[in-house]
Amino acid sequence: MITFSPSAAVRRVEEASLRVQQPQSTGDMVSLAMGEPDFDTPEAIRTAAADALHSGYTHYSPLLGDPELRSAVTETVLARSAAASSHNEVLITHGGTGGLAASILAIVSPGDKVVIPDPTYSLYADLVNLAGGQCISVPLQDDLHWDLDALADALVGASLFVFCNPSNPTGIVHSAKELEVLADILHRSDTIVIADEAYSELVYGSEAFVSALDIPALAERTIYCQTFSKSYAMTGWRVGYLTGPREIIAACARVHNTANGSVNSAVQRAALVALTECSGEVAAMRAIYAQRRELMATELAKIPGLDVGVSDGAFYFFPKYSVDLPSVQVVAALRDHGVALRPGGEFGLHGEGHLRLSYAASDYAITEGVARLGRGLAALQ
Repeated sequence: MITFSPSAAVRRVEEASLRVQQPQSTGDMVSLAMGEPDFDTPEAIRTAAADALHSGYTHYSPLLGDPELRSAVTETVLARSAAASSHNEVLITHGGTGGLAASILAIVSPGDKVVIPDPTYSLYADLVNLAGGQCISVPLQDDLHWDLDALADALVGASLFVFCNPSNPTGIVHSAKELEVLADILHRSDTIVIADEAYSELVYGSEAFVSALDIPALAERTIYCQTFSKSYAMTGWRVGYLTGPREIIAACARVHNTANGSVNSAVQRAALVALTECSGEVAAMRAIYAQRRELMATELAKIPGLDVGVSDGAFYFFPKYSVDLPSVQVVAALRDHGVALRPGGEFGLHGEGHLRLSYAASDYAITEGVARLGRGLAALQ
């Protein structure tokens, strides 16, 4: 029998990770914990994949990705903003996760200082720890927007800043003003920015979404990470992309090609159809999410002792509860009342006292799930 110890990289992740693996929901459990669309992938995309297979797209694709898909991504990014003209390289990745892993592992060396908001998507910190970087968490303000003064202090000497907009888990959409201040903070520094805009098509407020690529002083230092998972209901397809300055994307490609190889050829042809032909389907799904958002906000407002907050993007609410218990314990107790949620502490130490609810769910699941949440919290008081 051999003696085995995981590598130092694995141990760093295991010791620091806040990610929670919940039991599989079964029976009468209502789940508002999901982080993926509940819609089927649009038919045109599924048909494109089948057609691609029949047409012989069954071999390795080029390591940077299907040339036509990369060209379409370039056109999409350039249409977003002329400031993105410096983003002259595209890498097709194994989902947003593959893109995040490739970029963080390409940029971060052991001991490098990496700044992330807190709370935020928990994968960022795990990848920084995998790379051996020093993760610096900057607490959000009470309104869940960035504390720009604290961010300015933390970013001194940082190699990297990683954020998502719209935000998972908070549902916050960062404004043009916040992004402009971030650009000012980073002026004359060598800090790279990873902008994870996986939910950029799912914004519901009256203000138009502003990408990091729309801010000229930010675009030149930004690696833009995108996925087809959320906007096009393609979570199981595992396709996304990175775009950014050529020398940085080349380093990302080295990591991605080493760990993953090229992305499935037929899936890339389906992604091309998604990007070029399915804006109507995206708009239809967004309209339904907007209705569900209003429904969940109305139902949550009925629960005493719950500070609901706002959700202007993605498909999450991140309410603050008043029960004096850690969020993991609250979520465990709520499962006994038949509703599954995500604990706020999974997304950072300053997510404690919050719960993440997803409205990528049916009207029945939202209404019944929030009612069970209310009964569960009342029992814990």
